[in-house]
Amino acid sequence: HLRESGGGSVESGGSLRLSCSTSNYNHESYCLGWFRQAQGKEREGVATTDHNGFTTYTDFVKGRFDLAQGNARTTLYVHMNSLQPDHTASYYCAAGVGNYCRSWYPLPFYCWGPGAQVTVTA
Repeated sequence: HLRESGGGSVESGGSLRLSCSTSNYNHESYCLGWFRQAQGKEREGVATTDHNGFTTYTDFVKGRFDLAQGNARTTLYVHMNSLQPDHTASYYCAAGVGNYCRSWYPLPFYCWGPGAQVTVTA
């Protein structure tokens, strides 16, 4: 149902935009978000938004990443700016249902994309 695009390699300080098609996901009480997993580390939240328009960001991306939805909420974007090597990871789009959608709380998310690799070189 979900598929990410826009990953790639960028130099430190550069920017990338990831996109996720969410057109096949349509739930009244939706949660949408981005998570990431670096090699050898556990998956962690990046940013989430919900059916109330409430958006959260994990501390390590605040001020650098910006979450946005396209028209008709068919696409979820994350604009990643001022990227650093420690942002290197596989980034996953996720969808779920709930009234508590937070980047630090993955429980509501049950639908995941295959992931997009982001590599930031020094």
